[in-house]
Amino acid sequence: MTLQINAVAPDFEAETTAGRIKFHDWIGDSWALLFSHPKDFTPVCTTELGALAKLQPEFDKRGVKLIGLSVDPVHKHAQWVDDINETQGARPTFPMIGDTDLKVSKLYNMLPADVAGDADSRTAADNATVRNVFIIGPDKKIKLVLVYPMTTGRNFQEILRVIDSLQMTAKHRVATPADWQQGQDVIIAGSVTNDEAKTIYPNGWKEPKPYIRIVPQPK
Repeated sequence: MTLQINAVAPDFEAETTAGRIKFHDWIGDSWALLFSHPKDFTPVCTTELGALAKLQPEFDKRGVKLIGLSVDPVHKHAQWVDDINETQGARPTFPMIGDTDLKVSKLYNMLPADVAGDADSRTAADNATVRNVFIIGPDKKIKLVLVYPMTTGRNFQEILRVIDSLQMTAKHRVATPADWQQGQDVIIAGSVTNDEAKTIYPNGWKEPKPYIRIVPQPK
């Protein structure tokens, strides 16, 4: 079963391309994006890591740390980075976890707990479910979970959009409507009474229905 939103992200220690880390300590007071891959040197994942490398400044601007995971050893990750740079025109500099014992994949329910074997004996198809995205807040709680099939590359522009929404709604008592983009109107959260809303929004709001209260995005 997938980990639930608002559950504490399981802590772990692991070897990465940037050295050994303790996950919660590594996150610190930042947001984090943990994204997983079933195997190194796979085509779709190669394009994804290249896309993330190009977008890293956008994540940095939002205070989001990037960390990848693949069911292969760290030394293979380092070799894979060369291929990513050659084929995608960008070199990932964020850490990649080596999950050769499948410990983190099982901890995050990406593989069943009773799966056995080491990384070398497993194919990408064996690890097909290790295709997750977890957005984790500074409180170490999971804010979003996405699971992708092996044949569909991830949309990191959408993930940036979600992060913009999560970070804004964590500070303000609002929600974002379908297809919301940065700068567009938002919805007053249902937990805010009309009396409270009048104090927060003295200029009022648009109300197509009593339960839909639309205001400009908070500054």
